[in-house]
Amino acid sequence: MLQSKRILLIIGGGIAAYKSLELIRRLQDRGASVHCILTRAGAEFVTPLSVGSLSGGKVHQELFSLTDEAEMGHIELSRDADLMVVAPATADLMAKMAQGLANDLASTALLATDKRVLLAPAMNVRMWLHPATQRNLAILKGDGVETVGPNDGGMACGEFGPGRMAEPHEIIAAIERMMQDPAVSRPLVGKRVVVTSGPTREAIDPVRYLSNNSSGKQGHAIAKAAAEAGAEVVLVTGPVNLPDPVGVTVVHVESARDMLTAVEQALPATIAIFAAAVADWRVADVAGAKLKKGPAGPPSLAFVENPDILATVAKHPSKRPQLVVGFAAETEAVIDNARAKLARKGSDLIVANDVGVATGTFGGDANTVHIVSADGVETWARQSKDDVARALIALVAKRL
Repeated sequence: MLQSKRILLIIGGGIAAYKSLELIRRLQDRGASVHCILTRAGAEFVTPLSVGSLSGGKVHQELFSLTDEAEMGHIELSRDADLMVVAPATADLMAKMAQGLANDLASTALLATDKRVLLAPAMNVRMWLHPATQRNLAILKGDGVETVGPNDGGMACGEFGPGRMAEPHEIIAAIERMMQDPAVSRPLVGKRVVVTSGPTREAIDPVRYLSNNSSGKQGHAIAKAAAEAGAEVVLVTGPVNLPDPVGVTVVHVESARDMLTAVEQALPATIAIFAAAVADWRVADVAGAKLKKGPAGPPSLAFVENPDILATVAKHPSKRPQLVVGFAAETEAVIDNARAKLARKGSDLIVANDVGVATGTFGGDANTVHIVSADGVETWARQSKDDVARALIALVAKRL
């Protein structure tokens, strides 16, 4: 998507500037060329040599550079780019942009550009939450500037809260979304999509639980693909070790009952895609204290069925989405079991996959799926989970 695209990266002054070095490399890996403006404050955190070595080109720093102005000039520098990215975008840079100031190369290039701009804010939590910064943010968004982050977390100053710069992969995702060819249809604009992802955890006692090996990679990829297709996306996810997809509303849950509640609260929706591996059972009586070993041997656990989230939504009397898609994670008779599940659950499609240990599907980056519907079965060649997600979103958009 970024092949031959020209990105002008402005590196502001903040400890998060080190992430911009990785961002340069990731952009190049995707075929983009990266030109860099390093602010005077930014050069306190990363060196021009580091930036230039990674970008493979001249690092622009001074507004009044005779050589730069003769060769290209700040006007041409900004207008030659397909997209301008400011990472980290400091409170100072945001204030300059909002007020139209142009007293250095970075702010002048931003004022002179006719291209889209993406900010990755990074600053102390108090600076981010300050009314002045929030006013500037509102002005910039009103001017059409887009943002990614900031994230919550611990900071170099020792405080915790919103203000951490988005990770390079999150910035890349936002760039790819912005760089989509406008001639390519975004078929889910105006649609609301609910996606479930990951495993659930069912408590046995305060320290033990029942779960499964789902990584959430497929569900998260589907949520990302739906957002790229223009949808308003709500992702309800069990415990996973994955970042939240950019541009998606994410609800984190633990148990199957928690997941059902969150899904019902997210309705109504046009499409619901249930990719989560939900525990079929839970312990009937969760112990209030850690179960101990004893002479009687292991404790006897009684189980009860968890709610069936897919069937509940597919058969909802008033809030059933227009299209309901379920997943069938099987280890044998994959297609036969998926056909039975389609009939039993009342969904429109079942995406069946073999999750046996030998397939490497659980936790892996690739998947082989079978699309089961009332019309028959369509088997897709093994491909990355991102490609499966994009193909599935294209399919459901067509079926709408």
